[in-house]
Amino acid sequence: MEARAVVKYIRIPATKMKYVVDLVKDKKVSDAIDLLSLTPKAAAVCVKKAIQSAVANATENAKVKEEDLFISKIYVTQGPTLKRFRPRARGKADRERKRSSHLYVWVSNGKAEEVKKIGSKSES
Repeated sequence: MEARAVVKYIRIPATKMKYVVDLVKDKKVSDAIDLLSLTPKAAAVCVKKAIQSAVANATENAKVKEEDLFISKIYVTQGPTLKRFRPRARGKADRERKRSSHLYVWVSNGKAEEVKKIGSKSES
Protein backbone atom coordinates (compact mmCIF):
# COMPACT_ATOMS: atom_id res chain seq x y z
CA MET A 1 0.00 0.00 0.00
CA GLU A 2 1.25 3.43 -0.91
CA ALA A 3 0.34 6.78 0.59
CA ARG A 4 1.55 10.21 -0.40
CA ALA A 5 1.90 13.76 0.84
CA VAL A 6 2.50 16.94 -1.14
CA VAL A 7 3.83 20.20 0.23
CA LYS A 8 3.72 23.11 -2.19
CA TYR A 9 5.13 26.64 -2.27
CA ILE A 10 7.98 26.06 0.19
CA ARG A 11 10.10 29.20 0.27
CA ILE A 12 13.37 27.28 -0.09
CA PRO A 13 14.97 26.78 -3.53
CA ALA A 14 14.69 23.30 -5.01
CA THR A 15 18.47 23.06 -5.36
CA LYS A 16 18.89 23.42 -1.59
CA MET A 17 16.05 21.00 -0.86
CA LYS A 18 17.61 18.29 -3.03
CA TYR A 19 20.57 17.92 -0.65
CA VAL A 20 18.23 16.98 2.19
CA VAL A 21 15.96 14.81 0.03
CA ASP A 22 18.92 12.75 -1.16
CA LEU A 23 19.76 11.92 2.47
CA VAL A 24 16.48 10.10 3.10
CA LYS A 25 15.78 8.37 -0.24
CA ASP A 26 14.90 4.66 0.12
CA LYS A 27 15.20 4.63 3.93
CA LYS A 28 12.84 3.39 6.59
CA VAL A 29 10.57 6.11 7.94
CA SER A 30 11.90 5.90 11.49
CA ASP A 31 15.51 6.16 10.29
CA ALA A 32 14.68 9.10 8.03
CA ILE A 33 12.94 11.05 10.80
CA ASP A 34 15.86 10.45 13.17
CA LEU A 35 18.33 11.61 10.53
CA LEU A 36 16.32 14.73 9.71
CA SER A 37 16.05 15.67 13.38
CA LEU A 38 19.84 15.97 13.50
CA THR A 39 20.32 17.67 10.13
CA PRO A 40 21.18 21.39 10.50
CA LYS A 41 19.51 22.53 7.25
CA ALA A 42 16.32 24.60 7.11
CA ALA A 43 14.89 22.23 4.49
CA ALA A 44 15.10 19.31 6.94
CA VAL A 45 12.11 20.65 8.90
CA CYS A 46 9.89 20.77 5.78
CA VAL A 47 10.96 17.32 4.61
CA LYS A 48 10.37 15.85 8.07
CA LYS A 49 6.85 17.32 8.21
CA ALA A 50 6.02 15.96 4.77
CA ILE A 51 7.22 12.47 5.71
CA GLN A 52 5.17 12.55 8.92
CA SER A 53 2.12 13.65 6.93
CA ALA A 54 2.53 10.77 4.47
CA VAL A 55 2.92 8.33 7.37
CA ALA A 56 -0.25 9.70 8.97
CA ASN A 57 -2.11 9.26 5.67
CA ALA A 58 -0.94 5.65 5.43
CA THR A 59 -1.82 4.73 9.02
CA GLU A 60 -5.23 6.41 8.98
CA ASN A 61 -6.48 5.60 5.49
CA ALA A 62 -4.88 2.22 4.81
CA LYS A 63 -4.45 0.97 8.42
CA VAL A 64 -0.76 0.20 7.90
CA LYS A 65 1.69 -0.01 10.79
CA GLU A 66 4.26 2.77 10.95
CA GLU A 67 7.11 0.30 11.57
CA ASP A 68 6.53 -1.35 8.17
CA LEU A 69 6.77 1.85 6.13
CA PHE A 70 9.69 3.11 4.08
CA ILE A 71 10.09 6.02 1.67
CA SER A 72 9.42 4.60 -1.78
CA LYS A 73 9.60 7.88 -3.75
CA ILE A 74 10.58 11.40 -2.80
CA TYR A 75 11.43 14.29 -5.09
CA VAL A 76 11.44 18.08 -5.32
CA THR A 77 10.36 20.27 -8.22
CA GLN A 78 10.80 23.96 -8.78
CA GLY A 79 7.87 26.17 -7.81
CA PRO A 80 7.07 29.72 -8.87
CA THR A 81 9.67 32.45 -8.50
CA LEU A 82 8.90 35.80 -6.87
CA LYS A 83 10.69 38.60 -8.68
CA ARG A 84 11.67 41.63 -6.61
CA PHE A 85 13.95 44.61 -7.19
CA ARG A 86 16.65 45.95 -4.89
CA PRO A 87 18.05 49.47 -5.29
CA ARG A 88 21.73 49.70 -6.18
CA ALA A 89 24.25 52.46 -6.61
CA ARG A 90 23.81 55.35 -9.07
CA GLY A 91 20.05 54.89 -9.46
CA LYS A 92 20.18 51.35 -10.78
CA ALA A 93 18.29 48.26 -9.62
CA ASP A 94 19.07 44.54 -9.43
CA ARG A 95 16.50 41.83 -9.80
CA GLU A 96 16.17 39.37 -6.90
CA ARG A 97 14.65 35.99 -7.53
CA LYS A 98 13.03 34.40 -4.49
CA ARG A 99 12.60 30.80 -5.51
CA SER A 100 10.19 28.24 -4.12
CA SER A 101 9.74 24.49 -4.45
CA HIS A 102 7.21 21.67 -4.28
CA LEU A 103 7.92 18.46 -2.34
CA TYR A 104 6.33 15.06 -3.10
CA VAL A 105 6.66 12.08 -0.74
CA TRP A 106 5.39 8.50 -1.15
CA VAL A 107 5.63 5.94 1.64
CA SER A 108 4.97 2.23 1.13
CA ASN A 109 5.01 -1.01 3.06
CA GLY A 110 6.37 -2.94 0.08
CA LYS A 111 3.20 -4.86 -0.69
CA ALA A 112 1.68 -3.95 -4.04
CA GLU A 113 -2.08 -3.95 -4.34
CA GLU A 114 -3.65 -5.18 -7.52
CA VAL A 115 -4.90 -2.31 -9.64
CA LYS A 116 -7.68 -2.86 -12.15
CA LYS A 117 -7.25 -1.29 -15.54
CA ILE A 118 -10.53 0.20 -16.64
CA GLY A 119 -11.15 0.73 -20.35
CA SER A 120 -7.88 -0.74 -21.53
CA LYS A 121 -7.89 -2.10 -25.06
CA SER A 122 -6.62 -5.61 -25.64
CA GLU A 123 -3.99 -5.85 -28.34
CA SER A 124 -4.63 -8.34 -31.12
